[in-house]
Amino acid sequence: MVALNKLQKAPPYPVEQALKRLGENLRTARIRRSITIADAAARIGTGPRAVMDAEKGKASTGIVVYAGLLWLYDLLQPFEDIADPLKDPEGLSLQSARERTRVRKSGGLDNDF
Repeated sequence: MVALNKLQKAPPYPVEQALKRLGENLRTARIRRSITIADAAARIGTGPRAVMDAEKGKASTGIVVYAGLLWLYDLLQPFEDIADPLKDPEGLSLQSARERTRVRKSGGLDNDF
């Protein structure tokens, strides 16, 4: 048996709540489409237990199961927006703060022609 890491045993509260909401939303999407747990599992190539765990929002469930279910329900969005500057202003400001700015040495050039 594979040992669980600390994040899987006790994720931060916001992460835990986000996974629970995602699981509830996945369950709602499955029910709206009249798909059984067994059918969803077979269509994404996993077992029913993995689908049940994802719908419960368990942190130990692999991301591939969550992504597979989102794909199955046609809810998988491209991840291109992750590094989009319009969607990540904090990351953009941190990057610009680390960039070097070019500074001229004093006494080099003057405006005397």
